[in-house]
Amino acid sequence: MCETCGCGDHELVPVEVAERLLAANDHAAAHNRAHFAAHGVTALNLMGSPGSGKTAVLEASARALPGLKLAAVSADLATDRDARRLEAAGIPSRAITTGSACHLDAELVHRSLHHVDLDGVDLFFVENVGNLVCPAIYDLGQAANVVVLSVTEGEDKPLKYPVMFHKADLVLVTKIDLLPHLPGVSLDAIVDALARTMPEPRWIPVSATTGEGIDRWAGWLRERLAARPAAGAAPHAHAHPHSHGG
Repeated sequence: MCETCGCGDHELVPVEVAERLLAANDHAAAHNRAHFAAHGVTALNLMGSPGSGKTAVLEASARALPGLKLAAVSADLATDRDARRLEAAGIPSRAITTGSACHLDAELVHRSLHHVDLDGVDLFFVENVGNLVCPAIYDLGQAANVVVLSVTEGEDKPLKYPVMFHKADLVLVTKIDLLPHLPGVSLDAIVDALARTMPEPRWIPVSATTGEGIDRWAGWLRERLAARPAAGAAPHAHAHPHSHGG
């Protein structure tokens, strides 16, 4: 149970308090969104279970997009291991350790932006805390939501955790190189579950180990970049960007 929000438990956090928390989060998210827009940055919220392969996907992304400048924040309850992995892969990264919080909120991302140089950055990844529930609830100011779903998690996760997949713009079905070793798992069944859950189903099967599908993922990212507004364009009239000094 997350001590900061109650994770939707209205006995722990009354409905009106939860609504105020989300309203405050949405305000901070609008600020983040304006800040990204001012720098011409496309921000993506990368979500998924622990061990689904989020960090490995980002490492593969750095290899697949050598002409683009990437940056990231990487969240876990403890340690900065994933952020250090991303740094080693050539992605300037900052760790966010949340303690007992099982998700990122817009304010946590906002604080990190004070320490991130976005000048010249094309893609900014928010690697969220490993969780298929709470991260889907919180707007962080991202342009799109990407969910990483490993074949090792089984076929029914989209049906069990529909909110996460309902809000996904894209699902990366990872570790497909392991399918021959998972006789009870069918990629077709996973895709069927996604089709039943996502309003506009879109998925890419990938393997960060073999590189299969990573070119399609890189192509999707380039599509998002092509659609981004020019630097300095405010996405919402009520959002007011300001300078985040070091």
